Amino acid sequence: MAESIRVGLLGLGVVGGGVARALRDKAETIAQRVGRPIEVRGVVVRDPSRQRDAEGLAISTDASDVLDDPDVQIVVEMMGGEDPAREYLLRAIRNGKHIVTANKEVMAKHGAEIVAAATERGLEVAFEASVGGGIPVIGPFKLDLLANDISRVTAIINGTTNYIITRMSVGGADFATALREAQDAGYAEADPTNDVEGIDAAYKLAILSTLAFHARVHPDQIYREGITALEPSDFRYAKELGYVIKLLAIGKRDGDALEVRVHPAFVPAGTMLATVDDVYNAVQVEGDLVGRILFYGRGAGAGPTSSAVVADVIDLAQRIVGGQVRPSGAVYTERPTIIRDILCRYYLRLVAADRPGVIAKIAGILGEHEISLASVIQKEDVLTGEHRYAEIVFMTHVAREGAMQRALETIEALDVVSSIGSLIRVED
Repeated sequence: MAESIRVGLLGLGVVGGGVARALRDKAETIAQRVGRPIEVRGVVVRDPSRQRDAEGLAISTDASDVLDDPDVQIVVEMMGGEDPAREYLLRAIRNGKHIVTANKEVMAKHGAEIVAAATERGLEVAFEASVGGGIPVIGPFKLDLLANDISRVTAIINGTTNYIITRMSVGGADFATALREAQDAGYAEADPTNDVEGIDAAYKLAILSTLAFHARVHPDQIYREGITALEPSDFRYAKELGYVIKLLAIGKRDGDALEVRVHPAFVPAGTMLATVDDVYNAVQVEGDLVGRILFYGRGAGAGPTSSAVVADVIDLAQRIVGGQVRPSGAVYTERPTIIRDILCRYYLRLVAADRPGVIAKIAGILGEHEISLASVIQKEDVLTGEHRYAEIVFMTHVAREGAMQRALETIEALDVVSSIGSLIRVED
């Protein structure tokens, strides 16, 4: 058979190990599809003593063995984290190598720089695995949806938080219990901060929004709330009102500006996104020509993510063989991002003194900020000493974010209000 396509791997963890096994176990099939065999020239790891399936692989702790090897044509980065991954990718590009990466943080923060450097050298950057794992979403944005003006992307793109939310919704667990179950099942890390605070979802939304709206979107521009403040009562009220709660990543075009936000939201029960449970992910796209479409599947784990990485390797190898490599460059504009001017409905849960006039006082404050009420629910009186409190839920009509936040500050300062439980946006 003709000369092989030579690949170097950075990282041999869960995903890297899956990629190495797929390239080894499917070698014959892959060679038939590419027209040449794919040869793994070397693998760079941090800890060579760690037990791993490395049969037939040349293991090194020196990144130069891959990055500076003149025979390596494709560098596959699966290390994770911002550094030294960014430095290694740029160095590989300077050395004339194509890139495949599953690194959402690097692509969210430095994707524009990396793609520009590759384009200047006539090289490609493939990053399908950086957002949806095994769900093909990057490819469609880069090719199949190019004829569309995308108006909105709404996504459930973190399997860990979706699993926790499902356990709280279906099983009635509190957050701490649901998190512990996710960790026991291997879905959540020992330190789950990136997942439960919405950081991981913000990285992925930055990548999706950049592609969807042809605008540079950095994670720092994304409004973000996690799921740690959600209570079992929020899920009970959501069900009673005809909704489910999901951690949504939303990108929306608003004139010349963009709404980019990650936060828990009420989603109408029975809609496509409302039925995405457990560790599954979904990306819903709305375009002027294609209408509304949904990409759905397992978004994380060794199998799905390895599938996306290997597919990128095969695709790149096929085009190297066919002489059809296309630089990764694209033109991205600068757009302002907004949050205080967004319009939506709100769910507000609070604990206040159970006495006449309290609801009217709170409703009056909302009215002063041009926020009208759709419904009010009062339940679960609590007796504390000589004081009786009630849990009250307000559902508003469409209101402006800035007005809602100002009203909330005034409400929270009332002597009759004991605590603000939750403020959750409603995405009808």
